Amino acid sequence: MRGDRVTANLPSRDLSATAVFYGQLGFEVAYQGADWLILERGDLELEFFPHPELDPAASWHSACIWVEDLQSLFEAWGKASLPIEGVPRLTPPQPMPSGLQMFALIDPDGNLLRCLELD
Repeated sequence: MRGDRVTANLPSRDLSATAVFYGQLGFEVAYQGADWLILERGDLELEFFPHPELDPAASWHSACIWVEDLQSLFEAWGKASLPIEGVPRLTPPQPMPSGLQMFALIDPDGNLLRCLELD
């Protein structure tokens, strides 16, 4: 059984399409119903709700994913061959002013996942 936790709740124009996209990134469907989708990749969990009228170009939804090995996650997600511009996209790791490394994933619905390395 898991301890205390919090998960991101993000919008999706099409829950099935979202499951397919994140499946390319190693996520598996833990639950899918008409009004909710839960995806898991190891300890990472994302939840989605339907939002059919969402405009990906205007989306402001985001979540942070903190991992111990940022480079390994980036390499795994890089196998999906996403572009580095447009929507969806995967940007390469970069140092932030704080000294932390970060890369970003923007999914087809415009949701921004900031991926950061735990220090």
